[in-house]
Amino acid sequence: MITLNVDLAERSYPIYIGQDLLDQPELLRQHIVGNSAVIVSNTTVAPLYLHRLKPALDGLKTTEVILPDGEEYKTLEQLNRIFDTLLEGHFDRNTTLIALGGGVVGDMTGFAAATYQRGVPFIQIPTTLLAQVDSSVGGKTGVNHPLGKNMIGAFYQPKCVIADTATLNTLEDRQLSAGLGEVIKYGLIRDLNFFHWLENNMQALLAREPAALAYAIERSCLDKAEIVSADERESGQRALLNLGHTFGHAIETHSGYGNWLHGEAVSAGICMAARFSKQLDGLTEQDENRIHTLLHAAKLPLLPPNEMSSEHFLELMKVDKKVKDGALSLILMQSLGHSVVSQDYSHDALHTLLKSYH
Repeated sequence: MITLNVDLAERSYPIYIGQDLLDQPELLRQHIVGNSAVIVSNTTVAPLYLHRLKPALDGLKTTEVILPDGEEYKTLEQLNRIFDTLLEGHFDRNTTLIALGGGVVGDMTGFAAATYQRGVPFIQIPTTLLAQVDSSVGGKTGVNHPLGKNMIGAFYQPKCVIADTATLNTLEDRQLSAGLGEVIKYGLIRDLNFFHWLENNMQALLAREPAALAYAIERSCLDKAEIVSADERESGQRALLNLGHTFGHAIETHSGYGNWLHGEAVSAGICMAARFSKQLDGLTEQDENRIHTLLHAAKLPLLPPNEMSSEHFLELMKVDKKVKDGALSLILMQSLGHSVVSQDYSHDALHTLLKSYH
């Protein structure tokens, strides 16, 4: 087992990475606050793994909330099901919420924990690659709105993250690839050596070789933990983690949540950011080609939906948390492994980029 630390003073917490961690009840139990716990999972994950958490919860007042599976259910309506269970069961402030599932379950459970009785503890147990390398770490929680992704939420840190790599054995191939989109992002924003490693080890990751997956998860979490520790609330360098996301969130909102997986939309968004970076004299054509080659090897899309007009794309991009005082910041690449937050581009240049996809 590998243990990393997200250093946030009194809100610091460990990330545990390893195989079969669900079979170590003491790992979970030591982070449960109080005498009650509520597990939130979904209809796909609960039948596979819920029973393996039970030994850690012996002697506690417990119940479960099983949500439908899919990004389209990341809504205030489904969030209310968590609150209904907590209130109907008279769960108090010393109740620990446990998120067992992918990014949707983790984001919703975290938001419920942040707001129920103004804050109760919660634990992340991510079961998808995307959640293990990205969404479970850093304290971003929330739900989607029909007009914009993740626009309703809160920063709220978990007590710990338990990433059991064995849960990836039951992950669909498409979901695995979607997670690799976020993994590749870390190499592009700040970790050139990791990007090189990914170029040489993509087939091992797709084959789910345990050592390769463990290394990719560890390296991704280490990169994210360092960024979050330095900028918890995204006032500066944490925005780099959004490489490809402004374009990608627009794709998800346009397509209907769940039709494009988050990592798929981010992959297309990374390619759009790469093309724009090249046009602005950042990336070379060779750099752009290497990005395309790696994302293609991960079985991810390289282009946005061709029916999205440039005007509609821009309209959706403006509903973004990186818009400040009417100006949209984009994450652009100056070179492989070096990204920056930029407003140094013209509206006309962005419009031309978006039109180039039609």
